[in-house]
Amino acid sequence: MPLMLLDLDNTLVDRDAAFRDAVTAFLAEHRLPAADITWVMAVDAGGYTARHEVAAAMTGRYGDRVPATAVHALLEQGAADRVELTAPTREALHAARADGWTSVIVTNGRTSQQEAKIRHTGLDRIVDGWVISEAVGHKKPGPEIFHAAADAVGTPLPGAWVIGDSPQADIAGANALGLRSVWVSNGKPWTQDAYRPTHATGNAAAAVRYIVTRQAAEARARAGAGD
Repeated sequence: MPLMLLDLDNTLVDRDAAFRDAVTAFLAEHRLPAADITWVMAVDAGGYTARHEVAAAMTGRYGDRVPATAVHALLEQGAADRVELTAPTREALHAARADGWTSVIVTNGRTSQQEAKIRHTGLDRIVDGWVISEAVGHKKPGPEIFHAAADAVGTPLPGAWVIGDSPQADIAGANALGLRSVWVSNGKPWTQDAYRPTHATGNAAAAVRYIVTRQAAEARARAGAGD
């Protein structure tokens, strides 16, 4: 069965939008300037800043106005209960499964938070498995986590496709392993010169559909060549 390895945050789900909503509510609850949303999002850097660094920055900025426990609660939850799986992405994943694809989520992050997102959105009932960096002890773009994903479902890694929004974690990781990839650009331009994705598109649903369609076309071409 063909294998599809999918990033979670800002690929399958809009993690930044969910986190922005959570921070907006946090600022309002503690009567902090609404304009601080820009500062918090910049510090967070799409979730790539270590949680303890974000906590230290927020605690330093807000001092006695906000209990450290409140900052911890915000970052611990990580807006996991606010993320959503769009209908087009859900439908594309279901169609891929019906077409014989095995799908595995490959995500960096903490196990409790990432699994909460997977279960909250119902992805646990759509994909065939997931691997999380904290649980396996390796992070993207390292090859170990991609191998762990293939091992989790008993499918060979060679020939797999990788879908993700991060040029470094997802696309560079795929490139190092000789895997094809689709970059979910989220409207951003590609800026890397050392490597490129096989294909780029604006969202996960389109990425999944592209892979399924291309693989089917290649299979037909091989069958035709054998006639």
